[in-house]
Amino acid sequence: MRVKKGTVSSNKQTKTLVVTVNTYKNHPKYKKKFLVSKRFQVHNPDDTKFEIGTEVTFYETRPLSKLKRWTLEKPEEKKETPKVTK
Repeated sequence: MRVKKGTVSSNKQTKTLVVTVNTYKNHPKYKKKFLVSKRFQVHNPDDTKFEIGTEVTFYETRPLSKLKRWTLEKPEEKKETPKVTK
């Protein structure tokens, strides 16, 4: 199962997010690194609202529609650290 991490670039559709994944590649001749961006249609089963720019993790799944082949992982809830009193 392939897992990717990216930032939300569009949240206008219902139960679908558009997530942009940035990677760096090396040029074969000049050996310079350059940025390559790819956009993925990600299924959001709970229709949770995400702000644009939020980091999300998603994994590969069976085809859900013409363009959707990825599903959003459930976001981990933030655990509060217990406060120590003296």
